[in-house]
Amino acid sequence: MCDYSLMHVKSRPASVGDKLRTSNFGTGTRGFAAPSDPGTAVCVLPGTELAFTSEIAVYGASAPTRHKTAIFRQINRDQPHIHHDALELPDGQTLLLTFLCEGQEATVLQLPAKPTSIEQAQAQERVAFAG
Repeated sequence: MCDYSLMHVKSRPASVGDKLRTSNFGTGTRGFAAPSDPGTAVCVLPGTELAFTSEIAVYGASAPTRHKTAIFRQINRDQPHIHHDALELPDGQTLLLTFLCEGQEATVLQLPAKPTSIEQAQAQERVAFAG
């Protein structure tokens, strides 16, 4: 499952090499979809590494970030009914995925390593809050 606001949207898990595009699913949030299937949300695991084709742009910012790579994270996991999907940039800045400009393209470079402890497994679990 993707972020709670995409719970009623068809979805699938991300795979290494996937080409993704930031998309508006008409649910009040943006997320990732494959350009070939814009109606299906692509759910990304925390720790997944992404490479964008251009500098990452955020709505309302005066200019794009200086970064083209990011690690997918989930933030505020203990708070239901808010957006959790985020990108961590190389400089440590965290951006909510829903604030990214629509139409940006990225490639899944690497999925997170398989967990070897309970703590690592819990860190990779997606938030399960539903609407």
